Amino acid sequence: LRLVAVVRAILEGEKAAVLKRDRHLPLSFHRRQEELKFSLGLQRLQHRVREIQALREEGPGRDGAVQSPTAPRELPTLILEAVKELEAAKQQVLKRIQIWKRQQQLAGNGAIFEENLAPLQKRCENLVEVYFQLQQQVMAASTELGPELLPRLLERFNEVLSSLVKR
Repeated sequence: LRLVAVVRAILEGEKAAVLKRDRHLPLSFHRRQEELKFSLGLQRLQHRVREIQALREEGPGRDGAVQSPTAPRELPTLILEAVKELEAAKQQVLKRIQIWKRQQQLAGNGAIFEENLAPLQKRCENLVEVYFQLQQQVMAASTELGPELLPRLLERFNEVLSSLVKR
């Protein structure tokens, strides 16, 4: 662990030196970093959906097994965490859309503009796919969520989808 800490400190020092010398990293580096952050967030969200599904499938008292007393409380907590992550991923997509719109505006003034919409479309499609999976799990778990939590979750889902469609 000490070796890892030393190597990490050296790499951070080198990164700081490069940033100091160049004042910034190339745009492609920032774009790649943003793509990696989004894909990591999306993978984390997909993992949450699988956790929710697994927890739902266990169910209370299935196969005569004694269920832990924390399991009924875990499902709403997991769902709320997944919805927060969905909203964060939505914000990343909306930010990228806004950047694309701004670049398109600047292209009218002669700036370089990458017209390829495929990466942005792929982001939106992946996010909507996870959105529908999560919504399906929430609807399937509606009885465990209670009458006060379900409408709030559905409202948050509608807000996520409508903001993606509108922008």
